[in-house]
Amino acid sequence: MSAPDLSQKICLVAGASRGVGRGLARALGEAGATVIVTARSSETGARTEMRPESIEDTARMVDAAGGRGHHYICDHRSERATDTLVHWVLRRFGRIDVAACSVWGGNEGYDGERYPDGADWGTPFWRRSAEPYLGFLEAGPLPALLLARAVAPAMVAARSGLIALVSFGTEDYLGDVFYDSAKAATNRLALAFARELAPHGVTALGLSPGFVATERARDLGQDGLATEGPLYAGRALAALAADPDIAGRAGAVLHAGDLARIYGFTDADGAQPERFRIAP
Repeated sequence: MSAPDLSQKICLVAGASRGVGRGLARALGEAGATVIVTARSSETGARTEMRPESIEDTARMVDAAGGRGHHYICDHRSERATDTLVHWVLRRFGRIDVAACSVWGGNEGYDGERYPDGADWGTPFWRRSAEPYLGFLEAGPLPALLLARAVAPAMVAARSGLIALVSFGTEDYLGDVFYDSAKAATNRLALAFARELAPHGVTALGLSPGFVATERARDLGQDGLATEGPLYAGRALAALAADPDIAGRAGAVLHAGDLARIYGFTDADGAQPERFRIAP
């Protein structure tokens, strides 16, 4: 299946310096979109955990894929910074057709075995300090809320737009109380946004990849356990953005593997991995 035509779309991908966010941006670029990629990690400033990836890298990948990439440094935990970003995009491009939030900092400091507080993945909640809990909410659900509230007024005024929150399916417990709670909160936000935005012609939904072979997974030696690459979720988003009946999916948490069989796209290697939910 060829990439959908998004050449007239203005897309904003938050948390796009690496991982799933980078995959979203690349796939939107494949479809010809103008893609503004944002995150904290930049060639000209600080980098999260001193990682090598940057938003400039991602913008160049969008260009190479056939789109038009632009980058903007933003700390999406800040309401002011997020509002300033969105105002800049609207001034420069006039509208935002697709806004995707892939911001996730909950695994910062995780070395594959332990979190910075010394807890293992899945340590029973009664044996773990509650202190990191707020950090998990600030690492995912809060940026999703801040981005959605910043882009919603322009989308409501235009009576069109797609807001996609990258999360993880929480039909079952994900194995760690902080991780599970943060992902469940993000999914609930997608439902709430959808209910409030639907009367205004705007669609909000959740997008759930499987265990993705991100740069972090590679560095931790976990990429062999991964079921898909970052581009898989990106192609799912591109397909959703091109679907004229997207409003019918509002509020749902959609799995990339399920969407691949509906829309016919594949991962970078040509495969269509099944839905596979596992806590990273």
